[in-house]
Amino acid sequence: MIKASGIKKSFGTLQVLKGIDVWIQAGEIVTIVGPSGAGKTTLLQIMGTLLKHDEGDVQINSVRMNDLNERQLAAFRNKNIGFVFQFHHLLPEFTAIENVCIPAFIAGLSQKQALKKAGELLSLMNLSDRSNHKPSELSGGEQQRVAVARALINQPVVILADEPSGNLDTENKKDLHQLFFKLRDTLKQTFVIVTHDMELAGMSDRALRMKDGLIVQ
Repeated sequence: MIKASGIKKSFGTLQVLKGIDVWIQAGEIVTIVGPSGAGKTTLLQIMGTLLKHDEGDVQINSVRMNDLNERQLAAFRNKNIGFVFQFHHLLPEFTAIENVCIPAFIAGLSQKQALKKAGELLSLMNLSDRSNHKPSELSGGEQQRVAVARALINQPVVILADEPSGNLDTENKKDLHQLFFKLRDTLKQTFVIVTHDMELAGMSDRALRMKDGLIVQ
C-alpha cells in the first residue's frame, strides 16, 4: 500500500536519510522508533509528501509521488493522507466540529456532508458533547482526539502520526493508543507512527528501528 525505496535526504552537508526501504501494508499499525536525530520525522514527512526526498521513490496505492506536480500532490495528500502531530494544531478560533470539517471543505464536500461526517467521527471519539467547544475549552486528550477525527474525515488510506501521545499524561496516552487499535479494527485504518513510547511500539504490528539515517531492525 505504501512503498518507499532508496530514500535519501540531506540538509546541506548533513545526510539525514541514507537509503531507506519501507513497505507498509493496508490495515497495519507500524511504529518507527529510535534515538533523536535518527531521521524518523524526516522519513515520515517524506512518506506524507510534506518534504521532498533527494533520491528514491515513494508510492502510495501504486501512485508514484515523483510523478505528481505540487498541485496534484496537495490534492492527493488531502484525500489520501491524514496527519496527527504531537501538538494538535487545532485552529483556536474554531469549534471542535469546525476543525474536523476543514479538510473536508478543502476536498470539496458540502457543509451538510462535512458536518454529518464530522459529527459521526466525534461520536466515535466519545466527543459528541464537546463538538461546539473551542480547543481552549478542551483537555489535552480531547484536543488530540479531535485532531484524530480531523485526520480521518476524508477517509485517508493512511494516518501518519508524529509523537501523537508525546504531550499527554499517562491516562490520556493509554486512551489514545487504544483508540488507534480501535480504529484499525473498526475502520481497517492504516497507521504509521513515529514514537519514543516503547509500550506503543510493543503493541504495534511492526516496529521499525532507525539509527543514523537507516532502518537497522
